[in-house]
Amino acid sequence: MLSPSLEDYLEELYKLDIMNKPFKIRDLASKLGVSSPSVVKALKKLDNNNYVIYEKYKGITLTDKGKQLGKSLVKRNDILQEFLIIIDSNCDPEEEAEAMEHYLSPSTVETFKILSTFLKDNRDVLSRFMEYKKANNH
Repeated sequence: MLSPSLEDYLEELYKLDIMNKPFKIRDLASKLGVSSPSVVKALKKLDNNNYVIYEKYKGITLTDKGKQLGKSLVKRNDILQEFLIIIDSNCDPEEEAEAMEHYLSPSTVETFKILSTFLKDNRDVLSRFMEYKKANNH
């Protein structure tokens, strides 16, 4: 199991991969708000766990294992953001999902996905929830 920090690196690498963008250490450092040496250290750990192939001065390649986990990490983040938007949580969904995602079990994330779908399919229930929320906010 990867640490939350390594999951963040892998998630960003996967996003770059699906956009066919090159993996640049300085870009990852900037996006994640870390130093270039921190990126290199993380890449070595991801390489040791077979999520990437990292060769100094040659580049970074996501393995099939890395692509599979990266895809599920992006999906998890998307599910949480969608849920936060649906319930009108009055937050920055991207930041909030990032804060939540590493601490929820896969079954909880799946339940959020099911609940989001249920609320979208049952707008009357969502409307009643919003009215209830509005009446009970201070």
